[in-house]
Amino acid sequence: MKINHAQFIKQEAKRLGFLACGIAKAEFLAEEAPRLENWLQQGFHGEMQYMENHFDMRLDPRLLVENAKSVISLSYNYYPAQLQNKESYKISKYAYGEDYHQVIKEKLRELLASIQQEIGEVAGRCFVDSAPVLERAWAEKAGLGWNGKHSLLIEKQQGSFFFLAELIVDLKLEYDQPTTTNHCGSCTKCIDACPTAAILPNNTVDASKCISYFTIELKENIPSHFKNQFQDWIFGCDICQDVCPWNRFSKAHNEPLFHPNEEMLQFTKRDWEEITKETFQKVFKKSAVKRTKFSGLHRNIRFLKD
Repeated sequence: MKINHAQFIKQEAKRLGFLACGIAKAEFLAEEAPRLENWLQQGFHGEMQYMENHFDMRLDPRLLVENAKSVISLSYNYYPAQLQNKESYKISKYAYGEDYHQVIKEKLRELLASIQQEIGEVAGRCFVDSAPVLERAWAEKAGLGWNGKHSLLIEKQQGSFFFLAELIVDLKLEYDQPTTTNHCGSCTKCIDACPTAAILPNNTVDASKCISYFTIELKENIPSHFKNQFQDWIFGCDICQDVCPWNRFSKAHNEPLFHPNEEMLQFTKRDWEEITKETFQKVFKKSAVKRTKFSGLHRNIRFLKD
């Protein structure tokens, strides 16, 4: 029996190593529009001015891909088998291996090529956290999970340690049912654990108070009143995910390109404090940590140490 196009795409996604794949109709995100506008008006994006750009595109994928019909949402596991030395400064688990933007985009291109080979002339674009796409909203619409109180997508069997990516195509497909149930319930572990009070009680994250924002996005000096609140995080932060009960189901990924640099895993605080530009370039050659640059990492370490 011949499988339909949606089934073929999901089988290919699984073959390429994706955790899950769901499909939603490409249309205007009416429910998200007021939420995004309010979030920006509150200034919760801090100095991430790019969040204000392309407002309409963020809400309508048809402005990103001409004649778009479907948004294919995919997740990719990054939970590591090995963790850093516990007595060290910490970097977010997603940055242990090679930069996910390149690794996953290559897989998306392969998926698009497979679709074109199987189905024929299909136009589309690949997105991995690099364009104005509300990825969590689309993943929820495609049935991949629900948005937790920490604003990250959670899936019952996998937790939240996965990347999201999208393939927007001009092909009409069979659409999945959106996730309508939030399984966080009355749990407030992520809210209670956030040392900078970035997670608000109304399921909103004030990114301008988030440790990830301070250590990656902020280019100026970190405000001094946040001193002694970073709990040794120098690039990103996983606190809200580490305390989430659903992440007890997280399983180690099997993506070789995400395997951590062994030298980095063994770093002590002194190793981080004495890191040279040469060592930084060598250890983080293909890592997302390069986003903060050597000077930014040095600033973050100094903020914790001084």
